[in-house]
Amino acid sequence: MMDTEVALLKALAEPTRLRLAALLAGNGETCVCELAEALGAPAFRVSRHLAIMKDRGLVEARRQGTWMHYRLASPRGKLEECLQECFRDCLAEHPSVVADRERLRAHRELTPAAGGRDSAGCVSPAAENAP
Repeated sequence: MMDTEVALLKALAEPTRLRLAALLAGNGETCVCELAEALGAPAFRVSRHLAIMKDRGLVEARRQGTWMHYRLASPRGKLEECLQECFRDCLAEHPSVVADRERLRAHRELTPAAGGRDSAGCVSPAAENAP
């Protein structure tokens, strides 16, 4: 049967989750608060989508204090490997993905000026790695 593959593709059939996959493919590990800013969506809604993706094995999570950071999971087979390549390459120039990346970039540029934290208190990657 192809139950695992069907569940994977069903999870990606939702536009927000596909956008999240493309963002994570292009940016690596990213905090939920940054993903929410990039998508212009509430963090609770983004977290719900990420939980579905995690349940299907698409993403992995790491907690740092009160914040969750997500990244694409290592591919478990050829299908997932091909999908991740598409997230990175095929969707890179899609207008929605380009706009999401631009909002993420702008958010990251503004965050260090606020002491390394955004309005929700999320620590920027640059501030996390600062001495």
